[in-house]
Amino acid sequence: MATEKAYKLLALQKGISNNKAKELIDKGLVYVGDQKVKIARAEIADDTKFRVEKLEDIKVIFEDDYILAINKPAFMDSYDVQDNIFGATLLHRLDRETSGILLFGKDEAWTAKAIEAFRQRQVEKEYVAWVEGVVYEEKDIDMPISTHKHNGKAFSKVDPNKGKPARTRIKPLEIQGKKSKIDIEIGTGRTHQIRVHLAHIGHPVVGDEFYGSRTKSKRILLHAKRIAILGYDLEAPEPADIQKYK
Repeated sequence: MATEKAYKLLALQKGISNNKAKELIDKGLVYVGDQKVKIARAEIADDTKFRVEKLEDIKVIFEDDYILAINKPAFMDSYDVQDNIFGATLLHRLDRETSGILLFGKDEAWTAKAIEAFRQRQVEKEYVAWVEGVVYEEKDIDMPISTHKHNGKAFSKVDPNKGKPARTRIKPLEIQGKKSKIDIEIGTGRTHQIRVHLAHIGHPVVGDEFYGSRTKSKRILLHAKRIAILGYDLEAPEPADIQKYK
């Protein structure tokens, strides 16, 4: 059977450039049946039919002279969002597959205060996720995290010796079969903190194969629900895949 590199075959089928095809695969938007295509250069049968998921639109949650809050769709990089917003400064970031509230500063003096508030941990951040297993009770996870780079990708782990302080609080909201929907509050903002902490206690986020989830999902089922900063208290509506599992 003849084969071709996945990105070249996708480009041919969709009438797009090779670079655009690679980008779609790297963003996790390309599927064969229910299986995500993960490696753009993988050899694949040349009669393979691809399905490309569409990104949802960026929606504005709130805007005034100082702040812009948007509901970031899953599969969109925070910096790609920034490139589409003129005259505003990105205040923090979300992982590409994480949906939810993303803040931009519009006024220079206010933005400086907001950046300092993030640095001083004076920001309340609340998430919601579906996780593996049954979560029965509230739990505080206070475990240091260290972050490393490998092949240009960040990887974090619980590291009692060299890690930086990290605190996560979880509360069960709903149980479906052997999956739980939980509310999450974080007191720190370490790289992949929520994902690492939940994996460490045996409840990785559904779809997070990188940190141990065994459940196939279109994305990591994590949503940044709420942020409170400098007198603002803003919330991003849950997308359909977070509102109800399956």
